[in-house]
Amino acid sequence: MDDYLARATRTGRALGIGPAALAEVDERKGGDPVREARLIEARIGRGARCIPLDERGEMLTSPAFADRLAMARDEGCREVAFLIGGADGLAPHLREGAVSFGRMVWPHMLARVMLAEQIYRATTILAGGPYHRV
Repeated sequence: MDDYLARATRTGRALGIGPAALAEVDERKGGDPVREARLIEARIGRGARCIPLDERGEMLTSPAFADRLAMARDEGCREVAFLIGGADGLAPHLREGAVSFGRMVWPHMLARVMLAEQIYRATTILAGGPYHRV
């Protein structure tokens, strides 16, 4: 995950995207989706664009995912926060506008790696690089 985030930061810098970094909340203080939502909301920067991950969300292609990042940047958004819920998922109000990596439920740590890779892939798509071939 760290490798993909570092790559995304390097590639995204010239595109006005990044840095890519992980921010966590202490799951022991959450306990249920509603309490966890309060911790997540307190951690998100003011004015950040939130993109929740949830199996019920919209399934995107990698180029469409890249377009979402580019749109946020082009609209002047300085921070995009991807939300991954705990074992019980995200609170319903945080699931609005969710994207999905498929209808299966993925372990938390695997979802992080998949997200980091897709952020890196998005930066290479936007840079016109060879990482993504259609």
